[in-house]
Amino acid sequence: MTDVGRVLLVGAGPGDPDLITIRGAKALARADVVLYDELATGDLLDLAPVRAERINVGKRGHEEPTRSQPEINALLVEYARAGHTVVRLKGGDPFVFGRGGEEVSACAEAGIPFEIVPGVTAAIAAAAYAGIPVTDRRHAASFAVVTGHRDPSRATEQIRWREIGTAVDTLVILMGMRNITSLVGELIAGGRSPSTPAAAVMHGTLPEQQTCVSTLAELPEAVKEAGLGSPSAIIVGEVVGLRADLCWWERQPMFGRRVLVTRARAQAAELSGALRATGATPVIVPMIELAAIASGPGAEEIDRAVASVAAYSTLVFTSSNAVRFFVRALEAKRGSVGASLAPALRVFCIGEVTARAALGAGLPVHLIASGRGDAEALLAQLLPALSGDRERVLIPRSQIGRSVIADGLRAAGAEVDSVAFYENRRPTIEEADLRAQLKAGELDALTFTSPSTVDHFLACLDDESRAAAGRCMIAAIGRTTARRLEAVGLPAAVVPDRPEISAMIEELIGADWPAPVISTTSGPPMDGTRGGGE
Repeated sequence: MTDVGRVLLVGAGPGDPDLITIRGAKALARADVVLYDELATGDLLDLAPVRAERINVGKRGHEEPTRSQPEINALLVEYARAGHTVVRLKGGDPFVFGRGGEEVSACAEAGIPFEIVPGVTAAIAAAAYAGIPVTDRRHAASFAVVTGHRDPSRATEQIRWREIGTAVDTLVILMGMRNITSLVGELIAGGRSPSTPAAAVMHGTLPEQQTCVSTLAELPEAVKEAGLGSPSAIIVGEVVGLRADLCWWERQPMFGRRVLVTRARAQAAELSGALRATGATPVIVPMIELAAIASGPGAEEIDRAVASVAAYSTLVFTSSNAVRFFVRALEAKRGSVGASLAPALRVFCIGEVTARAALGAGLPVHLIASGRGDAEALLAQLLPALSGDRERVLIPRSQIGRSVIADGLRAAGAEVDSVAFYENRRPTIEEADLRAQLKAGELDALTFTSPSTVDHFLACLDDESRAAAGRCMIAAIGRTTARRLEAVGLPAAVVPDRPEISAMIEELIGADWPAPVISTTSGPPMDGTRGGGE
């Protein structure tokens, strides 16, 4: 009989994937099956193993789910009984209007072991990202979180709106946008002043966040004019007035900017996360996909290099991808990395990111070439490190990697094997959608991390979308990529001194972006619109 698995009820947080707890991320990393709500982001789902089954159960606020609650409960029990580790990923905190109690009760009744991983609730996080503390000893010593799911005019409604409206200093209403007019009417009828500061925060904690500030009485009309809908958190109380000074998220340097990310999907997380931290919206459209060379003459060349790896005196890695595919091939053929290499082997890395990847894979790092990001300059740093004796050097690379470093080392007397361990392919994408976004001016900046991302991007465009691309801010991770952009008539405005994601983000932040406009007045115009002040 199959051993019974377990269910982990995990709070996904309010939207920003960086707000998931460490325990929640670890739970996803060991999942066999993930049942997720509509609000879960792709970045969070990527934390689960590739082999894990992902099932969208479709719950999004008060909208009708694609699966009923009894169906979800049954799936949890079914997969756990089959011996799987099941992660139930729920928006916010699973015990704050998330019906998490019902789900683990079903597990308890079925004898299924379960664990509860709390999450950051949107009730507090959305307000915080709007610069509104739910408590502040100058204004509020109490708060309540209430669901606005049900129409308060219904006789069966259990929430006593008139009483609760004056019972606490700050009132946070989740899932209340559909009934906002009647909710506000009940609160005022119960004695809450119509002039009480109030706000609605849509897509809280995300780069798409929009915040509408008004008085309680005017809030329904204000959110209508601003175009706010679900999911939104409604906040009522004097603390809303603190937003004028405490608003921080919408003042991030790239808030509201939509930035194209062309990296391979498996590698997009670092750049996407860094962009989100600045307030930007990453638009991931991978222009390359990387794959191991598994057959043909290329695979035979890899086998020969791996079989004789102990004979090399030096390894040169030009990218973290080269590290990853080399280590994967070595482990597949030889087992342990350390036991396969010569004790005196030296490892040279191009850039800090590549060095971190090598160290993380258990490889020693003896030299890091960094600075101006072209192969010629980096070769000049490698040459003095060569020993006087004739060296045998292995350079793992992609099938389209440049030969500058290999040729330079050969000219200095080294015996060099430059071996393609992986291939760089053009993936299938929705090209029409990309062209439409460019033509509509929906992309503020384009980022490129290799010449191949440039070539594959251009192959997707027609004349009109190519012209539109030229009106965007263009960023290249290094000089090699920048030269390719220059050659095709799309010169990069941003080229960092170091070929690293962090450096490119720093340069983007320092670029000539229009300042965001933050409204703190009652009623329209509203702040937090797309573009942050365009």
